[in-house]
Amino acid sequence: MKTILCFGDSNTWGYNPSTGERFDHDHRWPGVLRNELGEGYRVIEEGLNGRTTVWDDPFHGGYKNGKDYLIPCLASHKPLDMVILFLGTNDLKMRFSLTPSEVTHGIRVLTDIILKSDAGLDGKPPELLLIAPPLVKTARNFTRFSEEFEKGEEKSVKLGEYYREVAEEYGCNFLDASQVVKSSEIDGIHLEEEEHIKLGYEIAGIVKNWG
Repeated sequence: MKTILCFGDSNTWGYNPSTGERFDHDHRWPGVLRNELGEGYRVIEEGLNGRTTVWDDPFHGGYKNGKDYLIPCLASHKPLDMVILFLGTNDLKMRFSLTPSEVTHGIRVLTDIILKSDAGLDGKPPELLLIAPPLVKTARNFTRFSEEFEKGEEKSVKLGEYYREVAEEYGCNFLDASQVVKSSEIDGIHLEEEEHIKLGYEIAGIVKNWG
C-alpha cells in the first residue's frame, strides 16, 4: 500500500466557486486521484482554505501558515511514499505584498522541509510532486476575491517557471497546473468541477509513471 499526502489550499480542499461549499469526495482532485489509482494506494487530503506557504495571515491567525502545520503533518502521517505540494495562490493576496520570487522562496522552504524529513519509508524523505498553481484570472464579476488578488494575475504568470527551477534544484517531480487547468471565471482563483477532474487524472498519470 502506497500512501500519498496531498498538502494544499482551497483548491485541494475542493472549494466550489459557484456556491462556496465543498465539492464531494469523488469530484475534487484528490478524490479523482484516489479513484483513478485504485487499490494499492491511500490518498490523504490535507487541504485548507486560505493556506499560505510560510506566512501568518493577519486576518485568520497563524493556523493558515503552511510551514507551521507541515512539520507535524508529516510526522502524523508517516511513513509516506509521496507528498503532493500544491500551494502559492494565497501568497498572492494584496495584504502580503509579495513578489513572485518571494512566493517561490516560501515554496522552496516547504520543499526543503519535505525532502530533508524522515517522513518516508525507513526514515528517508518521501518523493515529492511540486505543483505550480493555475493562473489567477480577472473574475467575471467583482467579488471580494477581486480585491484580495488585485495584480495577482500578472504575478501568477511567473510561478510556473520559478517553481520548475525549484523542482530542478531539488530533483523532484513537477507539474505546472496552469498547463492543465484554468481558474474559474466566477472568482478567478478556484477550480470548477471539470477542472478538478482533469487535474486529478493528470496527477494520477504522474503517480503511475513514478511508481
